[in-house]
Amino acid sequence: MRVAYFGTWERGYPRNEQVISALRLAGAEVDLVHRDVWTSEHKFAGGLAAAPRLLAAQARLALTRLPAGVDALLVGYPGQLDVWAARRHGRPVVFNPMLSLYDSFVGDRGRFRDGSLAARTLRELDRRSLRAADRVVADTRAHAAYLAELAGIEEPEVCYVGAEDRLFRPAWRRREDFNVLFVGKLIPLHGLDAILAASRLLPDVQFRLVGSGQLEPLLADRPANVEHVPWIAYERLPAEYAAAGCALGIFGRSGKTERVIPNKAFQALAVGVPLVTADTVAARELLVDGRDALLTPREPEGIAAAIRSLRDDAALAERIGAAGRATYEREASEAVLGRRWLEIVESAL
Repeated sequence: MRVAYFGTWERGYPRNEQVISALRLAGAEVDLVHRDVWTSEHKFAGGLAAAPRLLAAQARLALTRLPAGVDALLVGYPGQLDVWAARRHGRPVVFNPMLSLYDSFVGDRGRFRDGSLAARTLRELDRRSLRAADRVVADTRAHAAYLAELAGIEEPEVCYVGAEDRLFRPAWRRREDFNVLFVGKLIPLHGLDAILAASRLLPDVQFRLVGSGQLEPLLADRPANVEHVPWIAYERLPAEYAAAGCALGIFGRSGKTERVIPNKAFQALAVGVPLVTADTVAARELLVDGRDALLTPREPEGIAAAIRSLRDDAALAERIGAAGRATYEREASEAVLGRRWLEIVESAL
């Protein structure tokens, strides 16, 4: 099978890189048909400034000559506009949206007021792009149900996000200098306020927060036990996980928090570091509390209690870490997800 990974998808974004890698591992030939829009501006942060480049890219994508023998087009993230350019090539189109623009920028981040022109535009863009694809792929069953309701389509296929096996390998060993690692964009989804409040309940535990974003001002009065690192090279993240006592997932309160399992959760599982994340509908699709992760309430007290238990109980930490890695290998390794992606693309032919 030959697949074109098609669109203005963001190079380096874990979901895109992992899908390409997994498909190739499963035996598919993957051609990269790409027009760069998002390199100099992080995703949609550039607003209207990115619009001329995005529209020009759509025209070039529509007129691009595909490599000979391409069976299907897989539109990567972000790709809501790319689906129509893909349709012009007369091949089955599989859409890997990763997220709903409406859900992210209205429901989760609150960038636009629900009911505003911007919110209605994003919702309609989601609906039309999801309907235009031959197959839509979501990252969890909960997210698939949401996208189906949003667009009025059959429930999408499901394939976990996973991690890149070339980087995220089992490497964790419990160390005496226990610390807590958070990696990710500082957006409402991740529950930065709850993490900071938990850190105040554990003044003798060091927290290392890696990332930047919308909620960065909350760090201005962070306690002394919280270190902030705005950016770390992606290739260095596995070593960060391996050196941590535990890794944090997401603790936000939006509907989106209930529906997704983020990249960093799979990265932590792949390395084998114990994971602490909110007890959500999506998390329970993959994880069992006390077996391969600690699933906690989103209140600071619950987060702090889970961290404290991993710090104080070496056997528990080692058991959770090993079971998390086993779950990753069974459910979300590139070998497993590559076969799943191949099935999805084949079903569209």
